[in-house]
Amino acid sequence: MKLRSTYMFLLFSLLFRNYKKAPKSIITFETTTKLLSTLDIHYLKQSQFDHSLQVPKLQSNIVMGRVVEPLAVGRVIGEVVDNFTPTVAMSITYTNCNKQVYNGHELMPAVIVAKPRVDIGGEDMRSAYTLIMTDPDAPSPSDPYLREHLHWIVTDIPGTTDASFGREIVSYETPKPVIGIHRYVFILFKQRRRQTVKPPASRDGFNTRSFAEENDLGSPVAVAYFNAQRETAARRR
Repeated sequence: MKLRSTYMFLLFSLLFRNYKKAPKSIITFETTTKLLSTLDIHYLKQSQFDHSLQVPKLQSNIVMGRVVEPLAVGRVIGEVVDNFTPTVAMSITYTNCNKQVYNGHELMPAVIVAKPRVDIGGEDMRSAYTLIMTDPDAPSPSDPYLREHLHWIVTDIPGTTDASFGREIVSYETPKPVIGIHRYVFILFKQRRRQTVKPPASRDGFNTRSFAEENDLGSPVAVAYFNAQRETAARRR
């Protein structure tokens, strides 16, 4: 009961602070979900590092539901990964514009040119993680015959650090959606051993499930995605 009360207090505090900043605007569904995502990331991190929260292994139904539900709605679960239980906090920020990735939200092509900062939780630095970024909508959502197109792989990332501490085995390729709205998916796996993940033969036709099986990665521990589409002159105005 105490945890639920604390969670709700933080939620309404965030909503109230957002309302005070823009009192003449309506708090939209997108704004609310962004606040909830921010709170969930904070809650996940706190539950890993603050033992006073008394949350064993992140088994909070509220948090897991909010993390997994938009992935199911966006068909990331099903088309990219199977259903999974999130157990590690992951925060993704495109630092050139200070834009954070929230499930299902759109980022403009100019924002995603350079690779983002990806912070991960985990137990300690002795754990190692592999990060994958793919596009399941290449070359177009209506005919994704190149699914999945691989954009990035970093492996051997120590827990409680960020992707810059890992080993980049596939360099970051700037997303350039041409037709339709594309989903760009970040998948985090916990490795059983270090120095064991090998790069795939090709970026096109990549399969996250097969890659995980071939490299003994098991199920994902965190997944997030954003949407992007081609920036036309009309959208720039």
